[in-house]
Amino acid sequence: MADGTPMSSGSEEATKVEAAGSRAEPAAPGYANYVLGVLFVVYVFNFIDRQILTILLEPIKEDLGVSDTAMGFLVGFAFALFYTFAGIPIARWADVGVRRSIIALGLAVWSGMTMLSGLAQSFTQLALARVGVGIGEAAGSPPAHSLISDYFPPERRARALGIYAMGIYIGAAFGLLAGGWIKEFFGWRAAFIVVGIPGLVLSLLVRFTVREPPRGLSDGSTVATQADSLGDVARFMASRRSFVLLALGASLLAFSGYGFGAWVPTFLVRVHGMGYAEIGTVIGLMTGIGGAAGAFIGGSLADRFAARDARIYLLVPALSAIAALPFQLPFLLIDERAFALALYFPGVLFSAMYLGPTFALTQALVKPRMRALASAILLFIINIIGLGAGPQAVGILNDVLSDRFGVEAIRYSLLLVGLTNLAAAALYLAAARGVRQDLASLGD
Repeated sequence: MADGTPMSSGSEEATKVEAAGSRAEPAAPGYANYVLGVLFVVYVFNFIDRQILTILLEPIKEDLGVSDTAMGFLVGFAFALFYTFAGIPIARWADVGVRRSIIALGLAVWSGMTMLSGLAQSFTQLALARVGVGIGEAAGSPPAHSLISDYFPPERRARALGIYAMGIYIGAAFGLLAGGWIKEFFGWRAAFIVVGIPGLVLSLLVRFTVREPPRGLSDGSTVATQADSLGDVARFMASRRSFVLLALGASLLAFSGYGFGAWVPTFLVRVHGMGYAEIGTVIGLMTGIGGAAGAFIGGSLADRFAARDARIYLLVPALSAIAALPFQLPFLLIDERAFALALYFPGVLFSAMYLGPTFALTQALVKPRMRALASAILLFIINIIGLGAGPQAVGILNDVLSDRFGVEAIRYSLLLVGLTNLAAAALYLAAARGVRQDLASLGD
């Protein structure tokens, strides 16, 4: 699969599905919602397995005897590099193969590798296990975005993708809760093993209950299965100026978001002296509720108003990025713990609003047969800059600033990373200038 060529059996099955799909009716709303619900749960486990590491950074660091820079690499590039690079051939496979089967296989792989993380006896072994988690999770979102876009028409797509994106925050919340409490009673190794088990069962549910729809079904016309090369899709997307600016803006929001998500538990341990179970409960609940609400609201606003003006897809992320800062920055600087924690919730809510509009517009800017690969290209850019560099930047800044600020260096590291929201907002606003022309050019 190194060259992105799908396995023959999957391609043949997909061809049969597509052929039948040319005469198919749109999926019943109840079943479409069921598929969305299953994919949402898959994404929840995607982020449980990914984010549980963040609350365990400090005990793992102490146990394995490594630096903040090394831990930033573990939670950032060790995962992100393989997650993003594996995502491209897997997404090309998803654009011609059976997407639900690809998701099920990836889910089984990343769940198994999460369990192996708990058995690691060295930093190298843990890093290799996290690489395996990243490769498995690369089979999650690109096929899921493509499936959702075929089950939901354009006027309902941003909300559907926003609901799917809620899995980020619900998963992060469960990861923090489970990681914090299991660590308190059984240690950090047990936390990885416990959260990996349910994904193996869920992979069977995906494989045997999710049907593969014809591509383009929700847009009113199905298309034959054919593979566009990575170069063709990349050139097509690069020719859309609004996509290029959107991708860069989303990457900077992810840079800030993943930097915060990875290091806020450690910030609360070092600066406010909170315990792991307390952090898992308080931050977990605020992350889950606030982030899920933000993702839903952002997608709903885009669906409601974008039919009148497609620039709404970009204005919602721009304005929400700016709105998050008056809450995020005081959260870092205020010494009174209760007041600081109260500011965390609205900061998370506004920070999550960009997801639904960003993913929906990406799907709208490309042809149906390109959707999984388009999603993978977007996620490649977002995750190299955001997921990879965000946590790594905080870790490096912590070590650089520690001589001057001691344990409070993390306060200023997160402050510097959070200010990238301003540049992200400017990029989204610049993208809004040409988005209507880019959408119109699809019919050329």
